[in-house]
Amino acid sequence: MDPVRVGICGLGTVGGGTFDVLTRNADEIARRAGRPIVIEQVGARRDNPHCDTSGVKVTRDIFEVARNPDIDVLVELIGGYDVARELVMTAIEHGKHVVTANKALIAVHGNEIFHAAHKKGVIVAFEAAVAGGIPVIKSLREGLGANRIQWLAGIINGTGNYILTHMRDEGRAFEDVLAEAQALGYAEADPTFDVEGIDAAHKLTILASIAYGVPLQFDRAYTEGIARITAEDVEQADNLGYTIKHLGITRRGDNGVELRVHPTLIPKERLLANVHGVKNAIAVMGDAVGPTLYYGAGAGAEPTASAVVADLLDVARNIATAHSYRVPYLAFSGVNDEANALPILPMEEIVTAYYLRLLAVDRPGVLARVATILAEQGISIEAIIQKEATEGELVPIILLTHRTREKHMNEAIRQLESLADIAGPVTRIRVESLDEQE
Repeated sequence: MDPVRVGICGLGTVGGGTFDVLTRNADEIARRAGRPIVIEQVGARRDNPHCDTSGVKVTRDIFEVARNPDIDVLVELIGGYDVARELVMTAIEHGKHVVTANKALIAVHGNEIFHAAHKKGVIVAFEAAVAGGIPVIKSLREGLGANRIQWLAGIINGTGNYILTHMRDEGRAFEDVLAEAQALGYAEADPTFDVEGIDAAHKLTILASIAYGVPLQFDRAYTEGIARITAEDVEQADNLGYTIKHLGITRRGDNGVELRVHPTLIPKERLLANVHGVKNAIAVMGDAVGPTLYYGAGAGAEPTASAVVADLLDVARNIATAHSYRVPYLAFSGVNDEANALPILPMEEIVTAYYLRLLAVDRPGVLARVATILAEQGISIEAIIQKEATEGELVPIILLTHRTREKHMNEAIRQLESLADIAGPVTRIRVESLDEQE
């Protein structure tokens, strides 16, 4: 059969890894695809010294790749929003199939891109956009296709997981571990996307759309970072039988879909609690299959390249298949029919349990007032730890509550912080059991 001719745009970490895997494993890939997959052209601003591009056309103009009539599939690995969007839309306009590892592009512009691709009858594949080399998108779209997905929770940012792992294991402060992660190359010089949950929200948006058949709605995702987590919070969580993880959580309810990224206490015995370092993991609960877990490398040159090349294999197998017989981009036909889609729930309507840490003046009656405020909002206390007074006669109080609605907790915290006997802001971390019976 004729080869599938590929144009790679971007020859950085992932682009270089993809180039190497495609050339190194060419025979294996050809056997699995049923035809050769060859690199026809590379578009990159600069050469990668680790890639031998001799014998391959190289251009500094990535749009030349998108317009090249000899190319069947454009592989977008430049990252970012605007230029990447223009590149992909140009490729689609010229009848190219597209493979991308760009989670931000799909989360923000995916609805537009899929609409254009559908009109042109081309494939847009994006396995590498979520969790690196872990085949979670394919699992959701195909392997779990028989299931009604009930909830999904994932550690989908390795940088944040690295930081929280070392805070727990070594009792270190957030700032200290972040600096180490930057020195090791796990975190960017500007770590905002990672530590504030934006990167994870991009990925969660994609997973939720596939799981529930709703349009991509990144702008409605709730994000909360880990910068305010202290070594004391990590220690107290451990004392209570929990581990703190930066989770992306989506759950289908009767009234809508939850879409949230935030620090979360989860029981130590859960598999997710034992995912350490830069590794990623996603737990998916299906009504038929029950709990499933997908674990592996969430980033890196060759793990991500593994997913990119897997998408190229799918394109090669389906390139001659009529568009109507291919797996829909987000697994559901008519996913862009907003009239029938479940809404994304506002955070105020989320129901979960809470860990609260507050500093109280050491005098009689303070704890009683705290308990009264919570009770008035219908919030019951599951556990309480009152520690010895610190300097200045302030007593740290740790509370673990039963499940309640977020808006009730917001009001309780507002009232607690207004008390004269409570010093500073109340620390709030949500708690999820991730119960297999849910």
